[in-house]
Amino acid sequence: MPYIKLLASEEERECIFCTLPAMKKDRENLILYRSELSFILMNRYPYNPGHLMIAPYRHVGDVDKLTDDEAADIWRLIKLSILTLKRAMNPEGFNIGANIGKAAGAGFDGHVHIHVVPRWSGDTNFMPLIGNTKVVSDALHNTYDELKKALEEVLGGMSGK
Repeated sequence: MPYIKLLASEEERECIFCTLPAMKKDRENLILYRSELSFILMNRYPYNPGHLMIAPYRHVGDVDKLTDDEAADIWRLIKLSILTLKRAMNPEGFNIGANIGKAAGAGFDGHVHIHVVPRWSGDTNFMPLIGNTKVVSDALHNTYDELKKALEEVLGGMSGK
């Protein structure tokens, strides 16, 4: 229901990729990691458990408007996201992508963001087919805590190299 209400109020929404980082309430807002130019956050309405998004802090709507430094930082965080998800959830694969523009399905078409979705063989079920509903098997903040711990382990391993 919160997702349906969010879509219904689409015209009135603020940009979550601008407002959430400014609040400095990372766990509450599901922000897992902040770099200098971009950040990783969990999707509040995930396709699968562990569904992450990476966005620049700067409000920019097109990939071609990113600076080279922003683009490089986003790809670094995609790599960090994959390493974290592998450690925490052991997925068998990933979908990585972006919906650029409303016609492409962007929920927030004014702010570029990349989706990283962990996948497992057989991770789809009958609910999306008959009920237009996706069942996610864990509470968001439980997943957040698990991913945050794995992220810190990955970062600790990187600093030791």
